Amino acid sequence: MEEKRSTKVPDNTISREVVKLSEPTGNIYESVVIIAKRANQIAAALKKELSEKLEEFSQGNVADTLEETYENREQIEISRHYERLPKPTLTAIKEFQDGEIYWRKIES
Repeated sequence: MEEKRSTKVPDNTISREVVKLSEPTGNIYESVVIIAKRANQIAAALKKELSEKLEEFSQGNVADTLEETYENREQIEISRHYERLPKPTLTAIKEFQDGEIYWRKIES
C-alpha cells in the first residue's frame, strides 16, 4: 500500500473528460464501476491499517475515568496523517488513468 501513496495524486477534485475515462472500457458506466470498486478496496485497506494503528493505543487505556484520559500526541499525529492522504476515489481515478488497475469482464 505504501508504494501507491508515493505517486502524485491531486488532493482536490479536478474536471475530467468523460471521453478519456471511457476509452479503456468503451463505456463510461463500466469505467465508473471499476473506479468505484477500486476506491472501495483502497478505503477498506486504509481503514484496516488505521484501525490497527489506533488499536495499539486503546489497549493501553483500560480505565474510563476522566482523570486518566489524556490526549496522546502520537495518536493525533497518526490521525492527521491519514486525514491528509488523498481520498480513495481520487487515487482510484489516477490508477485507472495510468492503467494500473486490472479488470476483466465476465462473459456468460
